[in-house]
Formats: sequence, structure tokens, C-alpha cells
Amino acid sequence: MIGPAAGTRIWVACGVTDMRRGFDGLAALVQTQLQANPFSGQIFVFRGRRGDRVKLLWWDGDGLCLLAKRLEAGKFVWPQASDGAVSLTAAQLSMLLEGIDWRRPVRTAPNRAA
Repeated sequence: MIGPAAGTRIWVACGVTDMRRGFDGLAALVQTQLQANPFSGQIFVFRGRRGDRVKLLWWDGDGLCLLAKRLEAGKFVWPQASDGAVSLTAAQLSMLLEGIDWRRPVRTAPNRAA
């Protein structure tokens, strides 16, 4: 899989987005609502109204990439704010795309004293 370079900023657009939007519609949202450049190499993540679909918009240097995912069960965990954007790490994005609550990840083993 082609992935973003290390250090790529990832932005989750708060609120809901019309999932019928494509490359141009999402790029326009990035410019108007998020006040960002869709051709900056950053990743922008959008969620549909039902919460089971997301789209990612990313400029890879040659063109825009539009990735979509639909969960068969469950919903994507999303910020409570109704507008703006929240920055994520690559690990948090991976958890979000798996349907895991990226805001409060829990360790599988307790910390042990040294």
C-alpha cells in the first residue's frame, strides 16, 4: 500500500459531511471550512451522517487520493465539536479506521514497577 510520509499531519473534520462529495467537493470543504490547502500533503478525514462511513482526502505529490471505508458493524468515533478540525497521529488514525475509540486507548497489560 502507498502510505503518507513520516510526519504527515492528519486532520479530522468535525461534524458530518455529505458522503456524495468527491475530490472537488471535499477539496472545497478543506479550503472553505478548514481554512487549509488540500494540496499541502496533509490528510483530511470526513465522516458521514450515520457514522459508519469515512472518506480521506490526501495529496500524494502527483494527484489527489480519495479513500473510503464503510464499517459493517459499529460507528467511527468522532470529535464532539460541530465545526473545525482535530489533529491526529498516524496511530490514532489507524485506530479510528479500525473502529476503535482513539481518544482513550487502553493498554492490554498493566504497567509493572521496575
